[in-house]
Amino acid sequence: MGTWGTAIKSNDTSADTYADFFNLYNEGKEPNEIKNKLISENPNETNDFWFALALALWETKSLPNDILEKIRGIVESESDLKLWKELDATESDIKKRKVVLDKFLAKLETEKAKPKARKRITKKEPIFKKGTCLTFRLENGNYGGGIVLESDFETGFGYNLIVSTRINQENKPTISDFKNCNVLVASFGHWKKEPKITWYLPNRFKKEFSEFFEEIGEIPIEINYNPNTTEMRASFSAGWQHIIEPVNQQFQYEKTHGITKSFSINKLTKRKKWWEFR
Repeated sequence: MGTWGTAIKSNDTSADTYADFFNLYNEGKEPNEIKNKLISENPNETNDFWFALALALWETKSLPNDILEKIRGIVESESDLKLWKELDATESDIKKRKVVLDKFLAKLETEKAKPKARKRITKKEPIFKKGTCLTFRLENGNYGGGIVLESDFETGFGYNLIVSTRINQENKPTISDFKNCNVLVASFGHWKKEPKITWYLPNRFKKEFSEFFEEIGEIPIEINYNPNTTEMRASFSAGWQHIIEPVNQQFQYEKTHGITKSFSINKLTKRKKWWEFR
């Protein structure tokens, strides 16, 4: 995940968590409901995740004491600064980060005068059609792939549900490659053998990410998915690089830990026939 500064939201995890919170908040959902949803959908609950969630809850005057205490523990133990040291951050950045965290904790310990107002939602349309097959370059120079499982025209947010695949080949993948590929199941870091499936917002795509993806064509998707239901475990994000980065990280992880068992894309694209239920 990318980090571009020492501020609370100057990294992909915090920026995405904060954006996800207020997308749901502006939709009319209550802060406590959003909090529970984000926690349940984020297995990798890093410091940056908690910082962004705490900030959003504070801004909506709904920060519970247990999360405030969690932030206080992270800041006062300097565990976040230790992590920055392990990631080879400069001494200058570590000092700046400490100042940021101390001020952040002090802010959370004060009460905000008024909750942040909800913004009026401007209806947006998804970037890609359902069934679109996307290819992109991996760190090893090969082509990878993702498949659009759903296009959301109902909520007004314009989500695309996209699954990252295990396509990893020298030649640009064909439609046949996508029809016969396996899903990327992530086991690196804190991932616990979970398929990488995410709802992506259209907001930042054209300006920041469009150059990284190429459309190959479309395959039929027989299953319908809804971002407002919990029929499948999927996170929400505005960072389209999350389609690509886990593929690179998983393949790197497998060099020393062996290949993680996956499953066919058909399980996500095809409905079972009546005789398959026997």
